[in-house]
Amino acid sequence: MTRVVVTGGSGKLGRAVVDHLAAHGYDVVNVDTALPPAGQPAVFTRVDLTDLGQVTEALTGIDDRYDGVDAVVHLAAIPAPGLRPSGATFANNVVATHHVFSAARWAGIKNVVWASSETVLGLPFETPPPYVPVDEEYAVRPESTYSLGKAVEEEMARHFTRWDPELKLIGLRFSNVMDVADYAAFPGFAAEPRSRSWNLWGYIDARDGALAVRLALESDLRGFEAFIVASPDTVLERPSAELVAEYFPDVPVTRHLEGRETLLSIDKARRLLGYDPRHTWRDEV
Repeated sequence: MTRVVVTGGSGKLGRAVVDHLAAHGYDVVNVDTALPPAGQPAVFTRVDLTDLGQVTEALTGIDDRYDGVDAVVHLAAIPAPGLRPSGATFANNVVATHHVFSAARWAGIKNVVWASSETVLGLPFETPPPYVPVDEEYAVRPESTYSLGKAVEEEMARHFTRWDPELKLIGLRFSNVMDVADYAAFPGFAAEPRSRSWNLWGYIDARDGALAVRLALESDLRGFEAFIVASPDTVLERPSAELVAEYFPDVPVTRHLEGRETLLSIDKARRLLGYDPRHTWRDEV
């Protein structure tokens, strides 16, 4: 059984990842500062990821818990701008990610998947994107300290994998994570479509986010790769081409847009990871 440490396994996406990996036969360890939900199928240890010693121990073994780790899923972070002062957000997130990368390398762990963010694409798109659908081909353009931290993490990943070509560091640029309970609010977005234009009306069902994590863990890729991970559709019933024409009229559209398809391209994840999202809010509302 493959043992995977999931940092942030008590959070919204983390809970879905822990459940999904456990259901697929993984031995899951949740390290977080927040307590897990009751009955979570994982061992839990409270770890401060800004302390390199604690992280190193968490990725090698903890007495009475486990000995040896095969892979890491790093999701723990202050999850958005504005929740803490900008400097505190940067200091927490970037330092924690550095420590995870560094401790994994020291421990000989070659398989690391971590949560980057859709925000590196230029969100909240007050400056319009260079084209739609947006993809991984243009240079990151962070617009907040939170997003800057994610861009720094991706740059760190490039160098960690340059130092060790056998290391796999996959950054998943998750869209706005949603649980099923969140979908009750979606029909209300139709009254003011602009309120969701900040991320091109995108979202990711937490269950599909967990699927992407597992596929990334199981991939044969090496080095650093970044993937946009979003649901296959938008949060609105209106056609995607119509939304772009109204709210981003000067942005080039690089291909025909089919129906309500996502404007956060998941083509690379489909092609290289076999990502095939299975959930849409329309099945829940």
